[in-house]
Amino acid sequence: MKRIAALLLLVVSTLTGFAQSPSPLTAVKLSPAERSMAQAQKLIDKDPKDFEAYNALALALSRRARETSDVAFYARAEDTLQKSFAISADNFDGERIHVWLLLGKHEFAAALDAARKLNQRMPDDVMVYGFLADANVELGNYNDAETAAQWMLDLKPGNMPGLTRAAYLRELFGEIDGSLELMNMAFDSTPPTEVEDGAWILNQMAHLKLATGNLQEAESLAQKALTMFPGYHYARGNLAKVRIQQKRYSEAVELLKQRYQSAAHAENLFELAQALQLAGQTEEAGRAFAEFERKSLLETNRADNSNHELIFYYADYANQPLKALEVAQREYARRRDVFTLDGYAWALHLNGRNEEARQQINIALAVGIRDARMLRHAGEIALATGDRAGAEGYLRQSADLNTVGSEEAYATLARLGPSTAVRGSR
Repeated sequence: MKRIAALLLLVVSTLTGFAQSPSPLTAVKLSPAERSMAQAQKLIDKDPKDFEAYNALALALSRRARETSDVAFYARAEDTLQKSFAISADNFDGERIHVWLLLGKHEFAAALDAARKLNQRMPDDVMVYGFLADANVELGNYNDAETAAQWMLDLKPGNMPGLTRAAYLRELFGEIDGSLELMNMAFDSTPPTEVEDGAWILNQMAHLKLATGNLQEAESLAQKALTMFPGYHYARGNLAKVRIQQKRYSEAVELLKQRYQSAAHAENLFELAQALQLAGQTEEAGRAFAEFERKSLLETNRADNSNHELIFYYADYANQPLKALEVAQREYARRRDVFTLDGYAWALHLNGRNEEARQQINIALAVGIRDARMLRHAGEIALATGDRAGAEGYLRQSADLNTVGSEEAYATLARLGPSTAVRGSR
């Protein structure tokens, strides 16, 4: 649920004809998704044979899954969608929502196949191109994802889901300024009533600022997201990263505890364990890491898993490189996005398979991404293959980003000697 989030902006606009305006009192008490759920349920109560009302409810339940990070809402959405199909088999809106649910459950290959079939059925549907963009991004098919995102903007210039997808691709291609510009355009186009959508975009902008070391603006944007949508789990996560960069570890721990209480996913527990260790709470960190491993292993063979975090737990904390490689190979068999390639490369490196590791990290970096941890990994791998000059180049790039993951690059450069000193190093 980390990155598959923006398409609901367009889905909502497609189905708003089935919703009724909420009363002012209801609007104050309920989130946007909860309002939509209530409105759809009223339509169903009025006419239980209205398949479009079931579609609207399934969509609203999917929105609630994003608001709360509770995947149980996806299961409820699936059940609701089956009622729509029982009334009108293979109705197009229902099939589109079905693909969205596949993406939400991280069944990316199945989602791509279903989206391609819908695209053949309706070649000018903007939303289906969004599905194609999402699935291809997560599978690592970036050229196809870019083509689909461009179709979204060609068919409907300035549409919010198209802008956010283009922004994410710009980030992956290393064009942070362009990504921020597109996110700003998307935010400016967001209706003021859609507070969760607005908060999601603000949080993505905070992430981009954080990725380039702009802590002040990252903090401001994350705080704005929390003001717009109080308690927002995504924004708490980014604000915690800011606190870690500021070495305010206890505050980061508190934020991540709050996030885990509201979104008890294994990957969130992993970040909490890391923060606890930084805060010097060693025993509690150990318990959190152990619980993370238990939870992560339970889902490791499912599509919606925490395998990326499990790789780095085994690689960087548990000192079990062989287990890290086993998990990395399992995820690599499913998808070839840059983050999976990074984990796979790092696990190969720790198992002494450095030439293979360098091949995989080079494929990831060729996309253009500028990620401090990934660049640091590339530096360490290059060093292990005997390419000191290449290693220094990657490590300097990581250090210059001056963000989460950069400190380890500084440390490696310092270990290499005075000739590798970085301007402005801490």
